[in-house]
Amino acid sequence: MSERKIAKDLLSIKAVFFRPDEPFTWASGIKSPVYCDNRLTLTSVPVRNDVENGLAELIRKEYPDAEVLMGTSTAGIAHAAITGHLLGMPMGYVRGSSKDHGRKNQIEGQLLPGQKVVVVEDLISTGGSVIEVVNVLREAGADVLGIVSIFTYGMEKGLKRLEEANVRNISLTNFDVIAEVAAEEGYISKEDVQRLIAFRNNPSDESWIKKEDKDA
Repeated sequence: MSERKIAKDLLSIKAVFFRPDEPFTWASGIKSPVYCDNRLTLTSVPVRNDVENGLAELIRKEYPDAEVLMGTSTAGIAHAAITGHLLGMPMGYVRGSSKDHGRKNQIEGQLLPGQKVVVVEDLISTGGSVIEVVNVLREAGADVLGIVSIFTYGMEKGLKRLEEANVRNISLTNFDVIAEVAAEEGYISKEDVQRLIAFRNNPSDESWIKKEDKDA
């Protein structure tokens, strides 16, 4: 599945939505020209098919020794389940924290020490949450081969964190490709692409926002 095809899919259902002239505000306070909700892929059958078949292709190609898929909670769970079904592989998921009752599991599903695991994530920005999942799995004795994800921003902070954690991520598409396709398809102007890339390169620097927007 090509990066451009997945980009077109995500744009068509507004799973990735660009609004450079009316930025969204993240919980951190950072103003962003992009809104991402990959959960929308689950309610569009054609897009869902492309995404899950694409993830399955990535795993076959990049992680042929994988034995178990582990989804991130909660966004990665459905994708890990569907992709696991396509590949005929077991899956589980990692909670954000351990349960406070029962067996107090943080890892749901059977995981044996030494098993080769691929983590399934929907979106990677700064990489913090998915690296926590990788660490939980490693502490449980898993051999984490890497991560597959639908979309990555390619932010420097995220790339550095993944490198420091010694974990590899392969995404179906990325911010640069989606910005390029969005301009070609008329979702944004061609002039907006450089503004979007400037945001990606340094999210805390708001100079990419047009002056009239900053003064509004």
